[in-house]
Amino acid sequence: MGKFPNWLGSIPSSIGNFCNLQYLDLSYNNLNGSLLDNINGTETCNSKSPLPNLRELRLGSNQLMGKFPNWLGELKNLEELYLDNNQLQGSIPNLIGNLSDLSFLDFSSNKLSGTLTEQHFWKLSKLEYLFIGSNSFRLDVSSNWTPPFQLRTLFMGSCHIGPTFPAWLQSQKNFDYLDLSNASISSSIPNWFWNISSNMKYLILSHNQLQGQLPNSNIGEFLPNLLLLSLSGNQIAGTIPDSIGHLSSLEVIDFSSNNLIGAIPSTINNCSSLIVLDLGNNNLFGMMPKSLGSLQLLTSLHLNYNKLSGELPSSLRNLTGLDVLDLSYNNLSGQIPAWIGTAFSNLVILNLRSNMFSGRLPSLLSNLSSLHVLDLAQNNLIGEIPVSLVELKAMAQDHNMSISLLRHNGSSFLYEERLIVITKGLRLEYSRTLSLVVSIDLSDNNLSGEFPKGITKLFGLVFLNLSMNHIIGRIPENISMLHQLSSLDLSSNKLFGSIPSSMSSLSSLGYLNLSNNNFSEKIPFIGHMSTFEESAFAGNPNLCGTPLVIKCQDEGTDKNQSDVEDKIDGGFVDQWFYLSIGLGFAVGM
Repeated sequence: MGKFPNWLGSIPSSIGNFCNLQYLDLSYNNLNGSLLDNINGTETCNSKSPLPNLRELRLGSNQLMGKFPNWLGELKNLEELYLDNNQLQGSIPNLIGNLSDLSFLDFSSNKLSGTLTEQHFWKLSKLEYLFIGSNSFRLDVSSNWTPPFQLRTLFMGSCHIGPTFPAWLQSQKNFDYLDLSNASISSSIPNWFWNISSNMKYLILSHNQLQGQLPNSNIGEFLPNLLLLSLSGNQIAGTIPDSIGHLSSLEVIDFSSNNLIGAIPSTINNCSSLIVLDLGNNNLFGMMPKSLGSLQLLTSLHLNYNKLSGELPSSLRNLTGLDVLDLSYNNLSGQIPAWIGTAFSNLVILNLRSNMFSGRLPSLLSNLSSLHVLDLAQNNLIGEIPVSLVELKAMAQDHNMSISLLRHNGSSFLYEERLIVITKGLRLEYSRTLSLVVSIDLSDNNLSGEFPKGITKLFGLVFLNLSMNHIIGRIPENISMLHQLSSLDLSSNKLFGSIPSSMSSLSSLGYLNLSNNNFSEKIPFIGHMSTFEESAFAGNPNLCGTPLVIKCQDEGTDKNQSDVEDKIDGGFVDQWFYLSIGLGFAVGM
């Protein structure tokens, strides 16, 4: 047996001379090049097949390229084969189906393609673990195919399996993990499927075009050990059945982005192990059930983009472990309760955008010391922005959060947090790059009072939007302290005075909107400020100077000053250009 740490380069053909080798682990190295077309050793080992005693071959997590070689299908005693997380291309030879002792096969996360047929599996009667997802395979088997194996784990995500639901799954009775996400399945889920395996723990059917309704039968009897159920990104209609409460072991429910209607069943409180509940992007209506407050292990609650109404139930204050609360785009009303600031000490994301909340911003929100995203835009909030907002400690840090702050544990490590951020006039979705987002959005309310000068102490802010309110006062000169700011929108307020020249040093700023205020005097069109167009300053009758058409009285008299500005301008453009490219690639990934 052998394990070779930090091996560089390619695999030598002489490896076939190890006639008695039973275990070879070259995973997590820096191996590159192609897998050998041929390996030596058949003469040395007095065998018709290479490496005649090899039982486990681990080559995962390297940088191997090229095609899948035929000799891998000749390792007649091989029991486990790991080729995952490489850059292998091309199709899989039918010879792989001859490995009759194979129990574990993993070539997921490569660039493999082609068609997999029954012949690829015809002698794999001992196979229990099959990972072929994150490739571009097409499965072509007959409708009455019965596989020779009984799988425990199957990962076929991003393979083309549909359009019909694979009938051969009905023969599999030992599943504990099944991932058929993004598999081009567009039929309904057959009734027999819910009784497929009492051992099932992880069931992922997301991002297909699945239709029909959730079963009304007691699926808790059929799937008593289910920990994760993901049906997101489909076309499932109807209501969420009360029987969902019988899945008492569930840790993750993700039904987001479907066509579900009706109320959230109160029986959800029986799922007392829930860590993540995502019902976003459906057509659910009615009030939020008080029983949600019984889910005391919940860390992530997404009910966004529905038609929920009424006030927030006070029982939610029992969810003291919440990291994410996203109730945006509903019809929720009443005041934002002050207990949010005291109950949710771990909250990282608070999104109540586009509801009907009224009243004042509770000053106790400043207790949310872990908060990175505060989005209360498009409500009916009034009054001044609390001075205490500057005490949002996590936003005062120069470095953005690690995604690990969203402390999912148990089965929820398979759930990926997502957040929609409205900024720069765009709707951006963040998931893996959620750590880039440090944001305050209080836009489109009826807030008044002075511009919150203390906000300049929140050095980590990336997005700040206070537009479409009634805020007065001046922009403080020390706004330049927000050096990570990528987007600043203060438009449609009643701000006045001059635009601080210090803003020219905000080299990360990719979007600026100061339009429709009462700013006056000359625009400090120097440094990074010279990258913005007229629209950023329009609607301020007393502003003058480039890029506006309105000239200042002294404009054009100091050419030397203009030359200096041009030189400064170039440096800042370069800095912003490269940063904005980085953010652009990050968005939605």
